[in-house]
Formats: sequence, structure tokens, C-alpha cells
Amino acid sequence: MNPRKAAIIGCGFVGSATAFTLMQSRLFSEIVLIDANYDKADGEAKDIAHGIPFAGQMKIYAGDYKDIADAGIVIVTAGANQQPNETRLDLVHKNVAIYKSIIPQITEQDFQGILLIVSNPVDILTYVALKLSGLPENRVIGSGTVLDTARLKYALGEHLSVDSRSVHSFIIGEHGDSEIAAWSSTNVSGIPLNTFCEMRGHFNHEASMKRIADSVKNSAYEIIEKKRATYYGIAMSVKRICECIVRNERSILSISSMMHGEYGIEGIALSMPAIVGFDGVETHVPISLNEEEQQKLRESAKTLKSVAEELDL
Repeated sequence: MNPRKAAIIGCGFVGSATAFTLMQSRLFSEIVLIDANYDKADGEAKDIAHGIPFAGQMKIYAGDYKDIADAGIVIVTAGANQQPNETRLDLVHKNVAIYKSIIPQITEQDFQGILLIVSNPVDILTYVALKLSGLPENRVIGSGTVLDTARLKYALGEHLSVDSRSVHSFIIGEHGDSEIAAWSSTNVSGIPLNTFCEMRGHFNHEASMKRIADSVKNSAYEIIEKKRATYYGIAMSVKRICECIVRNERSILSISSMMHGEYGIEGIALSMPAIVGFDGVETHVPISLNEEEQQKLRESAKTLKSVAEELDL
């Protein structure tokens, strides 16, 4: 296995933006692009490769499933696009059908790396990929709510006029309509959120929290309505996850992975903070949640589980 080789399956908006972001990051020395339409993959690879003189030597090319045998990370972005007014869960049957053709072709290569699922609905498709691939659970992860968490930090940073990197907070549960902002464990450089808000002249906490959480949840719908797809934010999120894996950072990210009894949730993949490194998910991180947040998390899991149970896997 070559830990500095990545494969991207699906060269639509998200796949090609991810390839471009990863090329600029210089994390990988080799990136292979795979798409049902070979010419699309080839065109994207050639276009991105022309920037190599500005970024540093690497190999970027279009290939097929045989090229993933020695990849350290396989990133799956393939799938139908979310349409305006369509929820991520509405996409599920279209994309499960696509995964039934993709995942077996990955496992046929005796793939030994990390499988990173990005297509939506990401939590369900992480579960599907795990069931179809038979890979160890730690090696199958979804991009989860890494982007939603970044959107939350960005919104809080703007609200408080402070660097968003100093904001510590997570969106958890489904990457979708039942997601939860974990307000009770949110802080700004160790200072409780409400205390920091009051320091910055904000006192109407409930209304602000609702407005910010709603803006995070609805931001993808707004962007899709305006430009048909979201891809830059998720491409940056994928780069961040890949950094953690390639550099064995053991950073804590809200990726999607299987749950086994945490908060009373069993047998479904959803997005929770976890330590991420070279071997994928090391362990979940038990952040403190109040009773209401725990209840909402269980409801989110129930929503996902009911969808998963309808699938023919």
C-alpha cells in the first residue's frame, strides 16, 4: 500500500473540486481519478495536472478500479446530485444502487487502505459501504458533519467577531435535516459560549442559537438553489480528513462511523466526534451533551435507522 496515493471515484462537481484541493495540498504524490465517463475523468486530470509546475511534482491521471489496489485512501464522491427542494435522504435509493456497482469493484482489488465516503446521504452510504465491502469498521468512514461543523464555527466566528479556529463546537447526528448543534459543549478558547457572547455584547442567546443552527442546516439548500451544487466547502473538508489520516494526526473530527451503544445508539453510522489517524477511526470521543441534545441525537439515529432498514443490502 502507498499511503501517499489517493483515488477519487466520481468526477462531478465534488470529485473534481476535491482532486484540485488535494493537488494543491501536496498531501499525495499520486492521485487517480475514476469515473463512469472515462473522458470526464481524463479531462479533469489533464486540466489539474497542468498546475503541477506551480504546486510541486506529483502524478495525476484518469484510471480504472485496478489502479486503486495500492491506494492509501479511496474517496467516493460518485452519486446523483441533490436537487433543489430534495433532502439528502431523498437521494438514498438512487445512490445505494450506484454503490452496489462501485463498492464490490473496490473490494475485488484487495484494497487495504481507508474508504472515505462523501456522497449523500453520507451517513446511510457509510453504513451501506461498510455492509457491501466487508472492510473493518475503522477503515470505512464518512465525511459526516465535518463541513456542517465548519459552517457552525464560521457562523459563530462571524457572530462574535472572533477567529473561527478559536471556536470549539460540533454538529452531530445526521448530515442532514435532523442534525444537532451541540451547544452545551460549545466554547470559545475554553470560555463557555454564553459567557463569551455576553463579553461581545450579545445577550439574546436562545434566538441567536436558533438562527445560527438553522442557517447551518439550511446553507446547502440555499447554495444549491443559487448555483446547483455545493463543492468547495466539502472539498476542503475532505482535504482536512485526508490530512489527519496521512499525517496520523489523531485529530478529533465529526466523521460518520458505526455506533455501538454510545448514547444508547447501536448498529447505524452517524456523525460524532472521533479520533482520526492513519488507521481511520481510533475511538469515539464522548463529548458532554445535555438531556435534550442526547434525545435529539437518538431521534436522528432513529431516522437514519428506519431508512437503512428499508434497504436491500
